Amino acid sequence: MEPVDLTSAADAADARAAAPLLNCLLREVADAQGGGVHRLRGSGRLLRVRGGHRPAGAALRTAAGWHPLSHAELVKLTSDELLLYTGVANDELPAEIADSRHTVSVLLAARATAEPPQDPYVRSEQALVTGHPYHPAPKARGGAPAASWLPYAPEAYAGFPLVVLGLREDQVAEEGGPAAAEALDALAGILDGPRPPAGYRALPAHPWQLELLAGRSGLREAFADGRLLRLGPTRLPAWPTASIRTVYAVGAGTDLFAKFSLDVRITNDVRRLWRHDLLKLRRTDSAVEEAFAGLRRRTGANAVWLRDRGYRTAAFAFEELAVLVRDGLRTRVAGGATPLLAAALAEDFPGSPLAATADPAGWWRAYLSHVVPPVLDVFARHGIVLEAHLQNCLVAVDGRGVPVQALFRDAEGVKLRQDMPREEAWQRLVYCLVVNHLAEVAATLAEHHPEHAEALWPAVREELRRYDAAHGLPEIADLLTAPTLPAKTNLLLRWTRADGADARYLPLPNPLRG
Repeated sequence: MEPVDLTSAADAADARAAAPLLNCLLREVADAQGGGVHRLRGSGRLLRVRGGHRPAGAALRTAAGWHPLSHAELVKLTSDELLLYTGVANDELPAEIADSRHTVSVLLAARATAEPPQDPYVRSEQALVTGHPYHPAPKARGGAPAASWLPYAPEAYAGFPLVVLGLREDQVAEEGGPAAAEALDALAGILDGPRPPAGYRALPAHPWQLELLAGRSGLREAFADGRLLRLGPTRLPAWPTASIRTVYAVGAGTDLFAKFSLDVRITNDVRRLWRHDLLKLRRTDSAVEEAFAGLRRRTGANAVWLRDRGYRTAAFAFEELAVLVRDGLRTRVAGGATPLLAAALAEDFPGSPLAATADPAGWWRAYLSHVVPPVLDVFARHGIVLEAHLQNCLVAVDGRGVPVQALFRDAEGVKLRQDMPREEAWQRLVYCLVVNHLAEVAATLAEHHPEHAEALWPAVREELRRYDAAHGLPEIADLLTAPTLPAKTNLLLRWTRADGADARYLPLPNPLRG
């Protein structure tokens, strides 16, 4: 094995961790002065950085000149500025940022010796070492020791068996009908051990969640009195996806996603399957599936909604042991096409067709034609706001790497017409689709093909106008002339300890304004 250059490894971790933190700092609490220099609003100090999409080389202006900042110094600077800017103190977020940087370091070391999965789709889901480009601590793992989470980390190319529990039938809480029940029971069909005995139902569980819950008295009592049985591991591994708590189970006749509760804060939220979300799941998912079916009937489009079929859990641990099942990919992806996670394209994972394309303009037009119209259509016709950010969209490409289909997922993030006012719903749509998604893919495409950079946003305008001309959506005209777009303030949200679902936005210059 080649000797590891620890200095280079540390520098790589610092650079990966600093880029999203700098993005947040510059977007939310600084004003550009030109030449890569930004004035921090809290103190008025000047910060200089290199690059745009992935800023690096932060240096602070001092009496002695420009002082390069280490990662630890950048975290301290961020904390000082936020205290001055908001008047609020916070000792939790700096620890999260440090934890995120440590996680990146561990992941880079693990990837250096691990074997990537053969499936290009799974590789794309497991490519996000940097993660959310505008979150201060995108890779934080709750401050837990690496040994506790590394076996389950998608970024470390993990694959692991699920644990199948037997849940006594009088304790079962579930919704979704036969489609959900059959999918959940299919996991028991690949159980490497005994089947659930009479009077019990299979309840797949994430092994990390079981470890996190091990000390809870309610779970110990349930195992002791027979409400729960531990039946054993699944025979085939499941592959954790970018969300960490959702896994892809494929093989031996099984093809589905399973989403679990995970009592760990990842980005803005503790990733538990909350009762209120589960109880409205069928209403939301059915509305979206009906909207997509109508889109296919009217236009012949091949856009796909990956259905959240239903859930199963224990009545005595409703949120803690919940598992949600989602459509797999084999029967939903266009023939001969390869699905890829959109976030992996923006992160620039090895083998990305975005980087390799010989026709960047054509690739981008194809991407837009499959991703944009479905999101607009379900909003215009049904008042549905898909959370169409980078991690909730898959793009299937043909043998040449050209996009031929878009697939959307995650009913938990969907908002229906009755959930919010139309203006607020449109703002959420624009943030998720344009700011979080299209802007990041466009920036990555521009880095690889700078000669095409000036044509990228005109192509987005053209796609939006095409939909408006064909179907009529009054918000589009305003979007194309508005001076700003809404950008979510993840740094300030975490610093002020706001609820993760309480989105707050600030205005960004609108690149669609021609």
